[in-house]
Amino acid sequence: MAKIVLIVGSVRQDRNGIKVARWFEQKLKERNHDVHFVDPIELNLPLLDRMYKEMDDPPQKLKELQSAIKNADGYLPITPEYNHSTSPVMVNTLDYFLEEYFFKPSAIVSYSVGGFGGNLAGNHLRQIFAELGAPAISSMLSISRVKQVFDENGKLLDETYEKRADRFLDEFEWYMSAFKNQREKGTPY
Repeated sequence: MAKIVLIVGSVRQDRNGIKVARWFEQKLKERNHDVHFVDPIELNLPLLDRMYKEMDDPPQKLKELQSAIKNADGYLPITPEYNHSTSPVMVNTLDYFLEEYFFKPSAIVSYSVGGFGGNLAGNHLRQIFAELGAPAISSMLSISRVKQVFDENGKLLDETYEKRADRFLDEFEWYMSAFKNQREKGTPY
């Protein structure tokens, strides 16, 4: 069992990402993982002015998020693609922290209403997670035409994603285990 922080990357009305995120949350729980579900709508974080470590008295919701990120074994961001990049709310949520992410893997899920599945956003997010010290696993799961993959209630309609998601999560679990093993031996700093 791993501790995984799942981060939703959209706050738009009628957002498709919440369906993807809830589906992945269920899949992770079926694998007996402890999932901390991060929904930026519930956090309602202001635009970043000071990082968590620079705050004298952070709000309680930020303390809880910091604890979850610090104690996680891995991170699963669910990103839309906005203007060939990840969403501003994803970046804002991630940027409150830094050292908390070190030496733990991330596994990126991207989606779009079009045919490319948010690949450009996912690739941009790879760069961000690398800088945060939480490099992405080699695979990325991209969901094209997300409105045809999930119904309005979040039920998976395209069963081909089951096998793809299982392989993706198998790889993520392998990386979490490998990183955890190495963290137990010590880190460079």
